[in-house]
Amino acid sequence: MASELAESDQTNIDGVRMTWNTWPRTKVELSKCVIPLAASLSPLHPHPSILSLPYSPLHCKTCSAIISPFARVDFAALIWICPFCYQRNHFPHHYSAVSETNVPAELYPQYTTIEYTMNETVAKSPPVFLFVVDTCVVEEELGFAKLALSQAIGLLPENALVGLVSFGTQVQVHELGFGEMSKVYVFRGGKELGKDQILEQLGLGRRTGGFGKAGVFDSGVSRFLLPASDCEYTFTSILEELGTDQWPVPPASRAARCTGVALSVASGLLGACLPGTGARIIALVGGPCTEGPGAIISKDLSDPVRSHKDLDKDAAPYFRKAVQFYEELAKQLVSQGHVLDLFASALDQVGVAEMKVIIERTGGLVVLSESFGHSVFKDSFRRVFEDGEQSLGLSFNGTLEINCSKDIKIQGIIGPCTSLEKKGPAVASSVIGQGNTTAWKMCGLDKTTCLTVFFDISSSEKPDPTGNINPQLYIQFLTSYQSPDCQQKLRVTTITKRWTDGAVGSEDLIQGFDQETAAVVIARLTSHKMEMEEGFDATRWLDRNLIRLCSKFGDYRKDDPLSFTLNPLFSLFPQFMFNLRRSQFVQVFNNSPDETAYFRMLLNRENVPNSLVMIQPSLISYSFNGLPEAVLLDVASIAADRILLLDSYFSMVIFHGMTIAQWRNMGYQNQPEHQAFAQLLQAPHNDAQLIIRERFPVPRLVVCDQHGSQARFLLAKLNPSATYNNASEMAAGMDVIFTDDVNLQVFIEHLQRLAVQSS
Repeated sequence: MASELAESDQTNIDGVRMTWNTWPRTKVELSKCVIPLAASLSPLHPHPSILSLPYSPLHCKTCSAIISPFARVDFAALIWICPFCYQRNHFPHHYSAVSETNVPAELYPQYTTIEYTMNETVAKSPPVFLFVVDTCVVEEELGFAKLALSQAIGLLPENALVGLVSFGTQVQVHELGFGEMSKVYVFRGGKELGKDQILEQLGLGRRTGGFGKAGVFDSGVSRFLLPASDCEYTFTSILEELGTDQWPVPPASRAARCTGVALSVASGLLGACLPGTGARIIALVGGPCTEGPGAIISKDLSDPVRSHKDLDKDAAPYFRKAVQFYEELAKQLVSQGHVLDLFASALDQVGVAEMKVIIERTGGLVVLSESFGHSVFKDSFRRVFEDGEQSLGLSFNGTLEINCSKDIKIQGIIGPCTSLEKKGPAVASSVIGQGNTTAWKMCGLDKTTCLTVFFDISSSEKPDPTGNINPQLYIQFLTSYQSPDCQQKLRVTTITKRWTDGAVGSEDLIQGFDQETAAVVIARLTSHKMEMEEGFDATRWLDRNLIRLCSKFGDYRKDDPLSFTLNPLFSLFPQFMFNLRRSQFVQVFNNSPDETAYFRMLLNRENVPNSLVMIQPSLISYSFNGLPEAVLLDVASIAADRILLLDSYFSMVIFHGMTIAQWRNMGYQNQPEHQAFAQLLQAPHNDAQLIIRERFPVPRLVVCDQHGSQARFLLAKLNPSATYNNASEMAAGMDVIFTDDVNLQVFIEHLQRLAVQSS
C-alpha cells in the first residue's frame, strides 16, 4: 500500500488541494468546522514526474474504480482488493508475471497520479477552430482583429480545420472551399433560427457517412472547414476584403449587431459537420448585441446598458431572455462536445454577463479588453495558438468522474463544467453548483483549468469504537480527454486522507487545515451565492463565518479580547477574508456586470495560488537598500525613494515613489555614473514581464507615479491604515487614502472582541 509522501510534494504532483486534510467522521462535527469540505482540483496539472502508460487501466468489477497504489494485492492468488468497495478482483492474463519483485507501475506508491493513453484514437478528426468576427466596429478596430486572425492561422497546426463566420446586422458564413471567388451564405440577424433551418440554408440537408462517423455532413467539411495549410491563402484573401458592416446606423442609435444568431449559426455548422470532435468557436466581439436573440440592449442610444443596480431591481428587460437563450445554446454545444471562447474588446459592455453560462458550461476561455489593439487582447489571443513552452495545452471533450469511499457524498462542482446527471450512491442531497451527479462534461480544458468539488459526509453517528474501521478515506478523480495531439487519454488521481474522531478544535483537525485553499473556496462559494441567492448579503455572511471559525479554533479566555491568539495554520485566514470583503468579487458597485462576470469566471477556473493573488494582491518593493522584498499590502509601504510592483492578477502596477519619479524625469538613469539607478528602474519591469509571460489572460500593465492620476490602481488595493480620518496621527508626508472603509487593524480588533464573547 502507498505510504504517505510529504503532503505538499504529493499535492504538487496530484494537483489536488483540500480545505481540510483530516476529515471529521460525522455530519454534526463537519457543520462545526465552519469551512466546507472541498477540493480544488486541477485535472491536467502538469508535472514532470507524472507517468504515462501505453495501455488501458484495470477497473474494479463492482464500483468501476481504477487500480491504484492504495489497492491491497495478494500476489500468490493474483488478486487485488479495491480500497473503495473492498471487492476482490483477479488480475487479467497479461498481468500473470506480477510478483512482489515485479510490481506494475500503477501500484508504485509515488504514482498516485498516472496517465493512460487509450488504444482507440479519436475519429481521425484534427482540432477545429471556427472564427466568428464582429464587423460592427470602426475601421481601425476591425484592422486590429484581422491582423490577429491572420497571425493565428499561421500559428495553427497544418492539419487543424479552420472556418470563418462574420457578423454585423446579418451573419455571413464564408465558404473557404470555393477559392475562385468569395462565396458567402447570409442569415438575417433579427430572426431566431432552428438548427434544421441553418443546415437547410447552408445546403447541408443531405447526410453522408464521412469523416469516420456515420451520418456526418461530409460536403460541409470540404466547403466550410478546411485544413489551415490548404486554405491559408483563401482565408487571408477573405480577411483582406472583409470590411466594416455597411448597414446604415441612424443618428442617436446603436449599430444592429446580431451576436446571438452568429453563435447559433456557428454552433449549427459545427454540430452538422463534426459532432463529438474537438472544436472551438472563437468569437471576437466588439460591442453589445442589439438584434435578434441574445440582445442585451435596444438600439436607442438613450437607453443605458444594464448595471448591477438594474439587475438587483429586475429592471433589465433583456437580461433573463438573453441568459435563457445562451443556456439553450450551451446545452447544444455541450451535447456536441464543442467550446465557446469569447474575446470581448470594447469600451462599453458586450454581454459577457449573459454569455457567462455558455462559456462556463463549455469550459471556454474569456478575455475582456478595451480594444483589439490593446496588448491584453493581442498577447492573450496569440497565446491560444502558440506551441512549445508557452502553449496553454488546450484539450478537448473531457469528462470527469469521481469515486469516493463509503460515507462520502459529492454536493457538486463550481467551475468550467456541466453535470452529466449520473446518479449513484455518492450523490449528496444538497447541491452546490453543477450537482446531482458523479460525472461532469468538460468540452474544453487546459493545463490551468481548476474545479472546486464540494463534499458532504453521510454518517450522522460515530462508528462503533470496537469495529475494525479503516482510518483512511479514498477519493479518485478520473479525467478522460482528447489531448492537443488528438490522442485519447485517461488521467487517474487517487488521494487518501485520514478520518479523525476527535471533537472539533482537536489538534488532528487543526493540523490538516489549508488556509489558502479555504480562502479561495470561500471566495468561490460567496460569488456563487451572490449570483444564485436573491438578497444575499455577502459581507455579513463572510463576517459571521469568520467569527464562528475564530470562536471554534482560537485560543482565548472568555470575554477577554487581549487573550485571543490563532494557531499559525489559521493566522492568515482573517487577513484573506478582510481583502475578500473589499475585492471586486464582493464589492460590485464599481464594476459593470460584464466585468464582474469576467472576474468570477477567472476566479472559478484558476488554481489556488493564482486565485489567491486575485483576492489578496502581492506587493514587492525595490529600493537602493537591498534586494527586492515582499512588503505589506498597506498604504504605509509607499515611500518616496521606493518603486512598488503590485500584482493583482488582472493588472500589474509599477508605482514610482515621488523622489524616484523626479530623478527619472531629470534623466539620471541615462548618465553613466548612475548605472545603479537605471538598473533599479528596470528591475520591476523585468519581473513584471516574467509574470505576464506565464499568465493567461495577459494582465494589463499600468506604470504610474506617486500622486499621479493612475496611482488609484495601487491605492484601491492597499489597506487604508492612513485615511483622512486619522491623518493627523500619521507621519508627515505619508500617503492618505480617502475612504470610510475600516483598516485591517480595526477589523481584527472587532473580530477578536466578537470571537471571545460568551453568548
